[in-house]
Amino acid sequence: MVTMKRSNESYKGKYRPKNIEKYKGDPTNCFYRSLWERKFMIFCDDNSSILEWSSEEIVIRYVSPIDGKSHRYFVDFWVKVKDKGGKNKEYLIEVKPKAQTKKPEPPKDKKTSKSKIKEIQNWLINNAKWTAAKEVCENKGWEFKIITEDILFSKTKNQ
Repeated sequence: MVTMKRSNESYKGKYRPKNIEKYKGDPTNCFYRSLWERKFMIFCDDNSSILEWSSEEIVIRYVSPIDGKSHRYFVDFWVKVKDKGGKNKEYLIEVKPKAQTKKPEPPKDKKTSKSKIKEIQNWLINNAKWTAAKEVCENKGWEFKIITEDILFSKTKNQ
């Protein structure tokens, strides 16, 4: 058993859904790339309001602002839920640390560190991915959500 920590450490592994009928995709090919993703998988698997879910089964094309080329974005999760009003709603979900969801501060001087450049590039790429995901969601009547530690550790504490 893996111990959960409040950081997005790079633990990776294979998740085996208990409720196979809820998983839409190949349940033998369900991998998590962080403990936070694993925690969300357990939440999806165990939560009775979640009717169906999948992990990295939806692929969205986006254009990278770094190289101008088309790339594939494997969205972390697709989830179908029954809302409080009894209606079905569908979401695309990305699990990310809150720090990666905020636009980085611009460099303060002319000498920019490699890590600062990488941080800005990651933000630009993620923003392009999320913009493409929002567009797909608008066309399908879905919603796009980014789940951070604030949500993950407040709503699923017992998972």
